[in-house]
Amino acid sequence: MDKVILASGNQGKLLELQDILSGLPFELVPQPTTHEYEIEETGTTFVENAIIKARHAAKLSGMPAIADDSGLVIKSLNGEPGIKTARYAGVGCSPQDNMDLILKRLNPFEKRSQRKATFVCALVYLRSAADPLPVIAVGQWHGAITREKHGDAGFGYDPVFWDFKHKLTAAQMPKQLKTQLSHRGKACRKLKKKLVKVWDK
Repeated sequence: MDKVILASGNQGKLLELQDILSGLPFELVPQPTTHEYEIEETGTTFVENAIIKARHAAKLSGMPAIADDSGLVIKSLNGEPGIKTARYAGVGCSPQDNMDLILKRLNPFEKRSQRKATFVCALVYLRSAADPLPVIAVGQWHGAITREKHGDAGFGYDPVFWDFKHKLTAAQMPKQLKTQLSHRGKACRKLKKKLVKVWDK
């Protein structure tokens, strides 16, 4: 069976993608955790950063590659934290630091309509390092930022991301429901539909 490299060493991300992309005629494998696979994300959009990571992994491995870039976009903060979502509070910051900074900056905005936020995930597939036509899938999850943290599940900003329909934060949701609603789950399912056509050729 052919192999496709995932431009990430994150085990949780690997398992989630393997599960959703199951049934496709390739094995998704993680990139090595060696230093040469690390690359600076210099893009200005989620899609650009995903392509940078996928192209780098494909070049080093000689395999087709999949990469993602995800983040949180808050309208009242002019799109922040955006591509800096994981390091919003600075290099080496913790998820708690990031959440605290978000809540502090949104403190003047009391209405939930002023606290609207969108989780975004851009997934790309490259046939090779030189592929000029990446397969791109983008998933979005619309919600709002709460004033306080709620829930113990999930990671990152999940305890402060509120889903309007289910009236829960991402950290309060059962795993199956979160996968159904999440930006990454949506992007993965879109990518799978596109890859079925790619691999049928």
